[in-house]
Amino acid sequence: MSVRIALCDDQALVLRGLSALLSDLGIEIALEAPDAERLLAALPTRPVDVIVSDIRMPGIGGIGLVSALRELGDATPVILLTTFDDSELLLRAVEAGAQGFLLKDASPEELRAAIERVAAGETLLQPVSLGPVRAGWISVDSAAGQRLTEREQSILRLVAGGYSNKEIARVLHLSEGTVKNYMSDVLLKLDCRDRTHAVLKAISQKLL
Repeated sequence: MSVRIALCDDQALVLRGLSALLSDLGIEIALEAPDAERLLAALPTRPVDVIVSDIRMPGIGGIGLVSALRELGDATPVILLTTFDDSELLLRAVEAGAQGFLLKDASPEELRAAIERVAAGETLLQPVSLGPVRAGWISVDSAAGQRLTEREQSILRLVAGGYSNKEIARVLHLSEGTVKNYMSDVLLKLDCRDRTHAVLKAISQKLL
């Protein structure tokens, strides 16, 4: 089935270019908006599977978009388009509830693959540098991380590598349901809302 997405970018040529390229690759573009505010206003009548947004825009920007969605109880996954020098913004975006990041120089095929992965419930961390993010993350409860079992740490490392629950189950010879249960325990122990947040918090505590 085609993945329905919303695109948000304040540069008209970029917005139109992304829309045309992704449409050619089989991605359904349900909504386009030049800023986060107009995207938020239109989403209730045109729900999507994934939102792809520039992280830097006038107004509330990509991070504000994610925050506003989560405050509304909207869990639609968001991929933020970014550059290597956005480490501080990445940290804020993860805390707001973003599911993934992709570099702006990624190919259309890479963007399509990222959209499909995030739509399937995966996280997308590999394309960005996590060193500065780790340095900026202030750990306030490292003791919680130390309670992770060896199995939980193994699963979290695979999540950080971009593996889906199904792939993790195959690698570790577990059922997919068991992997989901382990991830639920990890999120509870690390006090995180999602996989992306859990991975970065574990990195900050040197568990990965």
